[in-house]
Amino acid sequence: MKCLTSPLFLFLTFSCFFANNDVLLKMLPRRLGLGHMSVEEKDRNYRKALHLEYFTVGYNIVEAVASIFFGGIANSIALVGFGLDSIVESLSGFVLIWRLSKHNKISKEEEARLEEKAYRFVGITFFILGAYILFESVKKIVTRDIPEPSLPGIVIAILSLIIMPILAYRKYKIGKELNLKSLVADSKETLVCSILSVALLIGLTTRYFFNFWLSDPLTGLVIVIFLFREGYELVFEEEGCGCRG
Repeated sequence: MKCLTSPLFLFLTFSCFFANNDVLLKMLPRRLGLGHMSVEEKDRNYRKALHLEYFTVGYNIVEAVASIFFGGIANSIALVGFGLDSIVESLSGFVLIWRLSKHNKISKEEEARLEEKAYRFVGITFFILGAYILFESVKKIVTRDIPEPSLPGIVIAILSLIIMPILAYRKYKIGKELNLKSLVADSKETLVCSILSVALLIGLTTRYFFNFWLSDPLTGLVIVIFLFREGYELVFEEEGCGCRG
């Protein structure tokens, strides 16, 4: 049993390290050195940001449907929770589409007010999702509700692990260029999704290859750690998006 649980223990340690130190975001460039952008460049970057959000919403809706469907078949809270995270990511994308579509249509003061609402809404969605996954994960451990192995879930995790880091970096880069805290906050949520893909992959493969059923609800608890941490930062910390300095 110790041999089987050690990968999850290592990942839990890894997860807490990232959750408490923002290591991945510190590896990204704080200043991109682009200087003052022309109006044309700024409008072009706004369009790029909109296209990224359209892709985010489309991809995550497909990912959510697939994860919840196959998670329901396998009785996997980790996979269902991952699908719910994709729904939150989609909601965040809709908020950003709404936010970006207001560019040049309202005053700077109103734009700033919408910006504040947008990135705080992203934070609130973390708490809602985290509470549900926490409840379901603990319930499955207490009642010994054993999930089935899920090969489709493993495929979903691998795809997300490939796509999400690229998408997160693109959002972060454009968000910094435009000084859009809501887009940077959304990039962080996308980054969390990519890290959660690792947790999901470990949990599902441990269940699939080693028949260790506890890996599924334990992976759910790892997801909760990330969601509550990021939700707290976005809603309560002064900088909101976590891009300090």
